[in-house]
Amino acid sequence: MHVLMFGWEFPPFISGGLGRACYGICKGLAANKVKVFFVLPSKNIHYKENDIELIGADEIYLSPKYRDMIKKRLPHFASKQGINLQLSPYYTSKAAMEQFKHYFQGRFGKALTSIIGFSGNYGWDLFEQVLKYSITGEILGFVLEHDIIHTHDWLTVLAGISAKRVSNKPLIVHIHATEIDRSGENYNHNIYHLEKYGMEQADSVIAVSHYTKNIIIKHYGIDPHKIKVVHNAVSREKQLSCLGIKNNIDSKIVLFLGRVTMQKGPDYFIEAANLVLQKVKNVHFVMAGSGDMMTRMITRMANLGIADRFHFTGFLSKIDVERMYAISDLYVMPSVSEPFGLTACEALLYDVPIIISKQSGVLEILKHAVSIDFWDVQKLAHTIIKILKNKKYAHSIIEKCKDDMKGIGWNNTGTKLKQIYESVLS
Repeated sequence: MHVLMFGWEFPPFISGGLGRACYGICKGLAANKVKVFFVLPSKNIHYKENDIELIGADEIYLSPKYRDMIKKRLPHFASKQGINLQLSPYYTSKAAMEQFKHYFQGRFGKALTSIIGFSGNYGWDLFEQVLKYSITGEILGFVLEHDIIHTHDWLTVLAGISAKRVSNKPLIVHIHATEIDRSGENYNHNIYHLEKYGMEQADSVIAVSHYTKNIIIKHYGIDPHKIKVVHNAVSREKQLSCLGIKNNIDSKIVLFLGRVTMQKGPDYFIEAANLVLQKVKNVHFVMAGSGDMMTRMITRMANLGIADRFHFTGFLSKIDVERMYAISDLYVMPSVSEPFGLTACEALLYDVPIIISKQSGVLEILKHAVSIDFWDVQKLAHTIIKILKNKKYAHSIIEKCKDDMKGIGWNNTGTKLKQIYESVLS
C-alpha cells in the first residue's frame, strides 16, 4: 500500500508537536509495510529510510525525476482532464513541462510561476503558501502511484483535495488541532471554513482524541460515523538518559513547554507560579517555547516581581527539549483546549510527574494523571506544592501514568491507520 501524505513539519524542521506526531505516524506505517510519500513545502533536511520518502514541494520543477514522471503520465492525465496536447516525435520532458505549466497557468494565472518558492514557515504569507501547496498536490496526485491521500491539519487540506481531484483516490483528513482549540470564540473564519471544507470533502476524518471528535461534531457539523479516533503515541527513545543529566541546583524546577499562545494557557501557569512562590522559595519556573503571548507573559512576570524565579527559554531544539525534561521536577500543561497533549507523555519518559488540564485529550490514555481545570489557578498552585514536597506522591503519579501508557506506541497507531485505509478502500 502506498500513501501520499501532505504535512507541514517533520523533524528537525519546525519540530513542534505536529512534526513529532507526523514522524511517529510515518514510522508506525512503515512498520506496518505501508510506503509513505511524505510531502513538505520545502525539504530542508536529508532523511532516508525504508518505506518513508520525503518530497519537497519546491523541488518538483527542478528535479529531472519529476520532469520524466510528468512526461510519462501527462498523456493519460490530459485525457482525463480534457487537455488538448500537441504530441510529436520531439515530445521531450521539457515539452511535457511546458504543456503542463500551460494547463495550470490557465487555471491559476501567475500562481504557478512562483510555485517553487516555499518558505515552509508560518509567516504573514501563509495563505499564499497554502494555495501554492495545493497546486503541488495536484501535480503529485497524478505523478505518483498511490492508494490513499492523507493530510494533516488545515494547512494541507487543499493539497489533499487537489490530489484527490486528479487521482480519484480516497482522502483522509487528520485533525491534530482545530481553529476552535487554537483561538476559541475569536477564531479565524478563513481557517475555520477551510477545515470544515476539508472534512466535508474527506472520505474519512481522523481525530487524535474523543475530545477532538466531539469538537468536530459540535462546531463543524461533521457526521460522527465519518470520524475515527486514533490517539497519538510517544517515542520511547531517551537519547540523553545515558548521559546522566541531572538538576544540579538545590531548587526544584517546574516546566511549561509549548507554544506561548492562548490555547496552551501560559497566563494560568504564571499566575499559579506567583501563588506558589509566595509560600515556597526554592522553586524555579521555566516557560519553554515561543508565541504571540510572549511579550504579555514577560510583562506580567515582571509586574508580579518574580523575575528571579521565572525564566523564559524561547523555542528549544529537540536536544534542548530533552535536556529540559531531564532536569525538571514537575511538568505542568494548563491548556485551555488540548486535542491530545503529546508533551505530557514525553515528560513521563523522563520520570517527571505531570499536572494537566481537564480539557486535554491525553486524559483518555493517562487515566491516573493529576488533572485540574485550566482556570483553577488556586488548585493548580496547591497541587504543585503538594507534588514538590511529597516525593512518594510524585513517584506514584509517574508509575501509575506509565502503566496507563503500556501498549501505546506508534506501531499500534500505524496498525489502526492501515485498518482505516483498508476500510475506506473497500
